[in-house]
Amino acid sequence: MDDEGGSESAPSSDWAELTHECLTNILARLTFAERWTGPMLVCKSWLHAFKDPSLHSVFDLDTQFNSATESTLWWSPQFERKIDAMLRSVVEWSGGSLTEIRVRHCSDRSLAVVAERCPNLQILSIKSCPHVTDASMAKIAFRCPHLRELDISYCYEISHESLVLIGRNCPNLKILKRNLMNWLDPSEHVGVVPNEYLNACPQDGDSEAAAIGKSMPHLELLELRFSKLSAKGLALISEGCLNVEYLDLFGCANLTSRDIANASSNLIKLKKIEKPNFYIPRSVFHTERYGHWRLYDERFQTDVFRI
Repeated sequence: MDDEGGSESAPSSDWAELTHECLTNILARLTFAERWTGPMLVCKSWLHAFKDPSLHSVFDLDTQFNSATESTLWWSPQFERKIDAMLRSVVEWSGGSLTEIRVRHCSDRSLAVVAERCPNLQILSIKSCPHVTDASMAKIAFRCPHLRELDISYCYEISHESLVLIGRNCPNLKILKRNLMNWLDPSEHVGVVPNEYLNACPQDGDSEAAAIGKSMPHLELLELRFSKLSAKGLALISEGCLNVEYLDLFGCANLTSRDIANASSNLIKLKKIEKPNFYIPRSVFHTERYGHWRLYDERFQTDVFRI
């Protein structure tokens, strides 16, 4: 305000003139969603800062999925391509520094790039990926030896062969999550997950259990929800994975209380076990429909998915 009651405009701040170090410091303080929905579009210097490797050591989309109601669009080829494009971009920007990936609905296309350019990867979570196969998992096994956590839940094109390779080539693996969808009561997935994928639920529970028991001796946490393993498979796990502290067998309908008690007696470090937690009469195994058996399981809740 001048002496005559007039006004003078304050000098405007030119955000584009901020140093690269200052910009990366600002971007590092933003949430993942905030970082991806604006700053990169401000100007070239902001885009350059956004691509700084220091901002891309972790790529976590899981929080975005967990905060949204599951959608049929997630299972579409278009959405898969979008996720692949994001993942490949982050891999490129990370400059080899990427250590943690938590994503869903990616494919072999992007995972092949991860295997090639992320030798320091320690955490890989790729739930609900219908087009991730043993081919890309073999590349991960051979080229990401520092892996210590793997989540391949609901990835039905990954077989026990991948588990063997991961176990042999990733000696630091401590956490494995290999959960399946609720095949006893698939109604919660009907209308969202394609029917052909629901019907493709892996049948080789004991083969996977054998692979885990024989090649992953250092596991501390193991999740096998709704696995079709039997007492034989569980025994192999208990004989080979003596360091397991947490074991989740919820929904494993082929196991009895006696099976679990016999197996857990070997696991001297076991602190917590999630048991199947329901009773199914033997006669139910002679039928083809399980829709009337309502079992509790975690469901996707909250808001619309946004990235």
